[in-house]
Parts: sequence; C-alpha cells; structure tokens
Amino acid sequence: MALPHDVKSMTLAKEGQTRIEWARQFMPVVQSVEERFRRQKPLKGVRIAACLHVTTETANLARALKAGGADVRLCASNPLSTQDDVAAALVKVYGISVFAVRGEDRKSYYSHIRSALGHRPQITMDDGADLVSELHKDKNGASARILGGTEETTTGVIRLRSMADKGVLRFPVISVNDADTKHLFDNRYGTGQSTLDGIIRATNTLLAGQTVVVCGYGWCGRGVAERARGMGAHVTVIEVDPLRALQAVMDGFRVEPLARAAAVGDIFVTLTGDISVLRKEHFLKMKDGAIVANSGHFNVEIDIPDLRKLSRSVRTLRTNVQEYALKNGRRIMLLAEGRLVNLAAAEGHPAMVMDMSFANQALAAEYLSKNGRKLKCQVYPVPRQIDEYISRLKLKTMGVNIDRLTEKQRQYLASWEMGT
Repeated sequence: MALPHDVKSMTLAKEGQTRIEWARQFMPVVQSVEERFRRQKPLKGVRIAACLHVTTETANLARALKAGGADVRLCASNPLSTQDDVAAALVKVYGISVFAVRGEDRKSYYSHIRSALGHRPQITMDDGADLVSELHKDKNGASARILGGTEETTTGVIRLRSMADKGVLRFPVISVNDADTKHLFDNRYGTGQSTLDGIIRATNTLLAGQTVVVCGYGWCGRGVAERARGMGAHVTVIEVDPLRALQAVMDGFRVEPLARAAAVGDIFVTLTGDISVLRKEHFLKMKDGAIVANSGHFNVEIDIPDLRKLSRSVRTLRTNVQEYALKNGRRIMLLAEGRLVNLAAAEGHPAMVMDMSFANQALAAEYLSKNGRKLKCQVYPVPRQIDEYISRLKLKTMGVNIDRLTEKQRQYLASWEMGT
C-alpha cells in the first residue's frame, strides 16, 4: 500500500536526505532521544498529526518520533516554509507521510491539514494552532480520542489560552514555547539570527549604519534587536507593554512610538503576534525604498491590504522582494509576501538551537502518551524535569561541565533558621 502523501516531486528526495543528515549532526540531543526511543518504543502505536514547518530540523524530529513507535503524519504550518526536497525525502527515504508543497494556496494548505488529521491522531503537534483549530471544527467527536497536543510558538499559545479561557479547548496542550530550553534560546538566538539571515538573503542589504525598527520586544524581538546592533545597525524598539519597553531602554535601545519611527527607519521587522502593526499611517511616512519584513507567525502583522490600496503598482524585483510603488511617489519593499521572512527567504533557525526545541516536542509527546488522560483541558507548561534534562544533555554534548551544590549548600537553601 502506497504511503499517503502530497509533495512537489520525489526526484528531490536524494538532495533532501543529504540535507537532513547534515542537520542531524548538529542535533545531538534529538539524536539521544531518538536512540532511547528506538530501544524503549514509548510511542508504540500512537498516531501523531504534526503541523510544523517542513524543514531539515523538523525531519529529524519526525524520525525520532517514528523511532519511538509513532505513526506520524506531517503537514506544513506555513505555505512558504516547506523545503520541498525535505518533504520528498521524508516520504521516500524515511517512510513518513507528508502533505506539504512550498507556495501552496490557502485551499491546498487546509486540505493538507485535513489530510494530516485523516488518520485519527491521538496526539497533535502544532506551530500556530491551525491544526487544533481545524480539529475543533469537527462536530463528530474527533477530539475525544486526543490524549493531548503540543504547541511550538507564541502565536499558537495565545490562541490556545484564549480557547482554554473560553472553555472550548477539548484536550490538554503542552506549551513547548514556554520551556526555558525553547524560548530563551530558539526565540532569541534562533529568531535573531535567522530573521536577519532572511532579510540579507532577500535584499543583499548592508545592515551597518542603517536604522532597524524592531516591532515587539518579546524574546524574538530581543534576539533581532541584539543581532542587528551587533552588525552595526542603529536599532529602535517599538512596544506597547511598559515593562518590555523599560527592558529595551535598559538594554540600551531607543524606544519610541511607531508613528515617529516610521519616518526614520530603513528596515522594519514585526515580531508581535498581533494584527496590523504596520499599517496605512506608517506606510505613508516611510522613506523611499524602506524595507518591511515580518517574523511573526502569521502574515497579518503587516497590513498588506492597506499597502495595496496605497499603491499604484506592484512588481517583483528579486526573489522574495516585492516593490510597492505608492501613489505619493515613494516605494516600499515587502519581503516574502509578509510571511515569516526567516523561513520564506532563508532556512529558518539553525539546527543547533532547534535541537532543544524539538527535544522538548518529542519528550512532551512521550509525557502526553503516559499522562494525557489525567490532565484537564488546559494549556500546561513543559514539566520542569524535562526542561532540566534537556539543558543537561545539551551541555554534555557541548563538552561543558558545571558544579553541583554541596550537601551543606542544599541544607542552607532549604532552611530558614540561618541568618546573618
């Protein structure tokens, strides 16, 4: 029986296999999990539907899950993030069902999500919560068999917490995004580097001396701001949260309203998880040739309908660069159609940092397979013991040793009697 799939071309499989193996060598924690999974089969017979970016790193997660005995179906969590050679290799070489084609339209995107759900999963893996949202539209009780789900990104966690608060979430979800070994590293170092990588690949621009406006100072925004400054850019941070704005100031960045920054910025990057961050009033103030990019999960942070209405023409200047010629005579360069620039115009996060994120995914799936039925329909953090286990494994693979508390120190930290 042929393996169910929909990918661009099986002829790409050999190239994809080579790239998957390249990423694998930089993912020793996932390798370690995979080796244990292969011995113990903790996911034997568990059906998993995963809606993730189909990249080399995700491929190694899928391999680890399969080694653990899981029946995995994978679809894309973004129409422009799929690496077609990787999708082909997963099907042809590794025997994993994949439904993903780079550049797929909205109809195909949701058709692929439904295909991933077609084998009646018991665990879901999401990056943006589209899979869970689609599953909740099913009125035939499909969610009753779900042990639980995992969520990879901030945007998805926001959606899922909203569902839980409104009492509509039908099964427990573990927020992988909130694990310290995920957001402190993947969000900051991964997004910081890969976002600038995407901007540079798309435009070949020099960051040094330019004014980069970073919209949002969560962990992703911090990463972009820090790395842009490290490459010689003048960085301005935009925030609506007073605590985060204060942190940006204390970190040495200029913080000001977007209405003011719009007139002086050369490059704008949105990383907020919200809608219409860059909109009509900002476009009208921007310099001729301003570059706008998004590194938030959905392509709603840049108000593209507003941009179209303001423009007299649109043309493609380079791969992933569209020039919007405004009626006021200025031009705005939109990157990657407003999609995740780090994945659409580059390769996403380096494997070395995704190693920890995807180890969290694999171990969270194992945890749900054992404990899912005991949990309420809420969004849960990754268990602390998993976070610490991953951090210790990562340090070990990097050849880093750390000290341990002495018994006297443990007693001191556990006591209240000892004072000055």
